[in-house]
Amino acid sequence: MNHASPANALGIDFGTSNSTVGWWRPGVEPLLELEDGKITLPSVIFFNTEERRPVYGRQALDEYLEGYEGRLMRALKSLLGSKLLKSETTVLGSALPFRDLLGFFIGELKRRAEAQAGREFEQVVLGRPVFFVDDDPQADAEAANTLLAVAHKLGFKDVSFQFEPIAAAFDYERSIQREELVLIVDIGGGTSDFSLVRLAPERRHLDQRQDDILATGGVHIGGTDFDKQLSLDGVMPLFGYGSRMKSDALMPTSHHLNLATWHTINAAYAQKAQLALKSMRYDIVDPTGIDRLLRLTEQRAGHWLAMQVEEAKITLTEQPEYRIDLARIEADLQVLLDRPLFDQAIDGLLVRIREGVDELLQRAGIDHAAVDTIFFTGGSSSVPALRQSVAALLPNARVTEGNSFGSIGSGLAIEAARRYG
Repeated sequence: MNHASPANALGIDFGTSNSTVGWWRPGVEPLLELEDGKITLPSVIFFNTEERRPVYGRQALDEYLEGYEGRLMRALKSLLGSKLLKSETTVLGSALPFRDLLGFFIGELKRRAEAQAGREFEQVVLGRPVFFVDDDPQADAEAANTLLAVAHKLGFKDVSFQFEPIAAAFDYERSIQREELVLIVDIGGGTSDFSLVRLAPERRHLDQRQDDILATGGVHIGGTDFDKQLSLDGVMPLFGYGSRMKSDALMPTSHHLNLATWHTINAAYAQKAQLALKSMRYDIVDPTGIDRLLRLTEQRAGHWLAMQVEEAKITLTEQPEYRIDLARIEADLQVLLDRPLFDQAIDGLLVRIREGVDELLQRAGIDHAAVDTIFFTGGSSSVPALRQSVAALLPNARVTEGNSFGSIGSGLAIEAARRYG
């Protein structure tokens, strides 16, 4: 790896919630500014109907919240490995394949990075989760191949991948003073990825690090799943979730599930969904919740509500409670969410994350007590119940953290310099 001159290649961390781009240069932090002096670009596109143009990142969220007519698309990375990827959606009155949405956003990352760097790039290392799809190698390969095809179409001639937690490990290695056996726990918006890696100051310069990677693994659970469970347990009961029908059956949950899941919110606005809700209203014992649900979908306020829930999740990592004001749906309507409710809502997800870490250590043949350090990274890695849950598995490990949104992009920049000079 040549440290004396700027690298020839970019490292791109295309994330479910936020994205970063790294470019290795001697003596400079590798992450490039992508929007308003910030190193992150929220992974969001808003197709502004009035001005017939796409906007990205914070500007996209701002225009949506300001009330511009249009279509908001978020958690785009969740399309990879999903059945939606082979279908299309309607944007500005025209059919648009979902895979082209990925091209729009990653192309914007490339454009902004090249503008900051003052040069073009034809080589890239893309971050990827250990598994795009759990327990389905074919779907996982399709997701990777889709990302590869998108990158080639955007003008990258040489494209390769690195697991996101491995990239985070290389970023962490810049700061250590002695050899450590490190569990990297990367909790992103869509996946939780783990790597068990042997790191040491004297090994930073080596090009081949495969022997230092003892195991990689992951589960398809991330911050957007925490949002979803908090929404279902804490907010959706106000909108009829769990309501009884006159037949004594529970109200069907598909509308609530769509509204609680970032990349399916738009499905709740479809005419067919609206008609189904209106016809169901007469079969509900107490229509209060379904009436609110109808107002929510008629206002197309699903993304607004999901943002309130996401803000609650972020606040509850540091504060004991958070109040959501729902007056735009109904006068004086509000809901108080607290830490115990949040912890209970995500408990089943935390069990699966713990099982993933256990399985990783077993495959590596490493005793839990032998791990020196747990390195947390990723936007959702600061959730207290999550940290306590993982730390309890590893009694001798100290807990440390990287830049929640920047460690992976920095590590990918290091890897890009190694691979392409």
